[in-house]
Amino acid sequence: IKRKTRETEIFVELDLDGNGVHQIDTEITFLSHMLTLFSVHSLCNLKIAARGDMDVDDHHTVEDIGICLGEAIKTALGEKQGINRYGEATVPMDEALARVVIDMSNRPYLVYTVDVPAEKLGVLTTENIKEFFRAMADHAGMTIHIDMLRGENSHHIIEAVFKAFARAFRAAVTIEPGIE
Repeated sequence: IKRKTRETEIFVELDLDGNGVHQIDTEITFLSHMLTLFSVHSLCNLKIAARGDMDVDDHHTVEDIGICLGEAIKTALGEKQGINRYGEATVPMDEALARVVIDMSNRPYLVYTVDVPAEKLGVLTTENIKEFFRAMADHAGMTIHIDMLRGENSHHIIEAVFKAFARAFRAAVTIEPGIE
């Protein structure tokens, strides 16, 4: 998937039948770290190259990566023949505990109940994580519920969210014999 706007230039390549191989190159190092974790924990191979108007802020880049990843997911799944459709994972990261539930329903919706104490982690504005997941849900046609059950450390909270999302995603897109 390629997307070029006045604000960003994004490239995403996704292989659902991978083993977690990744090559992530964004200007937002904390987001790059989270996308790496998504690849590793979902077992999807993922390449992302992203450049944006970081002199303004990180919003356009974060959101457009979500748009492109959502489009890549939608393309990779095609007709969704035989997938589980639903996925759920609860993942701890030290004191943080996140739950993510997914429905690959083609009905985009995001419920995001995550309170992150820090406004920024590196150059990543933490409120833009919600925009990332909203863009991905909208463009992949996914219903996503993300709940932070507990957590104090902002890094741990977001990392638990991404790991839980990755594992719920893997469960939802896995082919299940007998499902049509």
